[in-house]
Amino acid sequence: MNNSQPILNGSNYTEWKERMLILLGCIDLDLVLRVDKPPVLTEGATLEEKAFYDKWDCSNRLSLLLMSAHVGRNVKGSIPECQTAHEFMEAVDQQFASSNKALASTLMAKLSSMRYSGSGSIREQIMEMRDIASQLNAIEITISDFFLVQLILNSLPHEFGPFKISYNTHKDIWSVNELLTMCVQEEGSDSQL
Repeated sequence: MNNSQPILNGSNYTEWKERMLILLGCIDLDLVLRVDKPPVLTEGATLEEKAFYDKWDCSNRLSLLLMSAHVGRNVKGSIPECQTAHEFMEAVDQQFASSNKALASTLMAKLSSMRYSGSGSIREQIMEMRDIASQLNAIEITISDFFLVQLILNSLPHEFGPFKISYNTHKDIWSVNELLTMCVQEEGSDSQL
């Protein structure tokens, strides 16, 4: 993974948000995203209240600057002026809600129609399917391990027929990792024949 924060350009919203949240967390600026704005300080405020307010305010200013600096010019104009980083992130979320729908549709269609073509390894196929499920989970479309295992089994070629029957007759339900291991072993035993 590239360590630099991508510039939000409209087509990379999910990656941008995920990496921005990680970045803000790593540099300890995510307080503003986790905690509501504290009340305005009064004359009777304690030292702890003043310190917390200052920390929150600093987190807000720096987070806003950092997020804004990583938004492309083509997107920046569609985001309204925001006073807090939390408002800014919500505004960005609203801009890309419909593109998440389109992305979800594309990813779901790809995941459900994947079939092993014989090029590459079974491991690569399963890893790609797991990555697509992860992308769907990131946009709040939950793909359970059980469902993903079934999709993976359905994507396997007819040579894996006995393997599928064996899975279906076992009482145990495999995780994706267990299925991956078993498929790689099965692929290896088939290639040695």
